[in-house]
Amino acid sequence: MIREICKDPIFLSRKAGPAALEDVELAMDLLDTLKAHKDGCVGMAANMIGVCKGIIAFENQGSYMVMFNPEILKKSQPYETEEGCLSLPGGRKTTRYQVIKVRWQNEKFQERIKTFSGFTAQIIQHEIDYCQGILI
Repeated sequence: MIREICKDPIFLSRKAGPAALEDVELAMDLLDTLKAHKDGCVGMAANMIGVCKGIIAFENQGSYMVMFNPEILKKSQPYETEEGCLSLPGGRKTTRYQVIKVRWQNEKFQERIKTFSGFTAQIIQHEIDYCQGILI
């Protein structure tokens, strides 16, 4: 189900709680909403659809991926960039990392660890910031 985009900075600044197995349907709504906005959006966190849970969905080299409770374990090669978001107007400057190592749970809540780089790494960092209540 496609959900409305939350644009309330006070709500978006709240740190997300942990996601659980019963949140898989919510993750599918997040993915549906992301796909509905694919012309102007490459990633979303659950709080962007009004739910403070640690779930992100993003475009990953031509396909889509969902992560539950993602966390960055390692990051390297910082660079400065400017990012925009569906939830907030305009663009904001931020520091991102070219290479990140992420731990998350998949839709069966099995733990996964993988290294991401380039634009995919940037998207993941942006969405994990949202899970932490960090608005860039």
